[in-house]
Amino acid sequence: MDTNPPFQLREASLAELLWVHERIGEFPGKASLSFYEERLRHRVSLALVAVLEGELAGFKVGYQSELPETFYSWMGGVRAEFRGKGIATALAEEQERWAKAQGFTSVFFKTRNRFPAMIQFGIKRGFKIVDLYPKGGVEDYRIVMRKDLW
Repeated sequence: MDTNPPFQLREASLAELLWVHERIGEFPGKASLSFYEERLRHRVSLALVAVLEGELAGFKVGYQSELPETFYSWMGGVRAEFRGKGIATALAEEQERWAKAQGFTSVFFKTRNRFPAMIQFGIKRGFKIVDLYPKGGVEDYRIVMRKDLW
């Protein structure tokens, strides 16, 4: 594995999260700064961006869930033109490393049946499907995946 990837990870501003979010085609609708501000206000959180050749290529943001020892990996993605370079994996690894260092014992995320690549990504990273919420058509069913941080 390349120990010196061509991209850098760093903490992100809300404006940077929004900028990358708006450039990921899988996210429907329009987001706003208040979308991020309201969700992250008064929570222990981590917002990361990946920078490749001076461009914001991807992001990952999460926060402490209602269960104090559990971190919720809320939102993330990589711009289509930067996929396949290990950015999503690096962002996930950094988020999990940080969460563990903060004392969290597990991390979870939600996805939908319409995103099989995200389900496969989670399974490959050691996540297990722990719940399913029917909502809308079967493609929109919410899948909850969790991983212990040992």
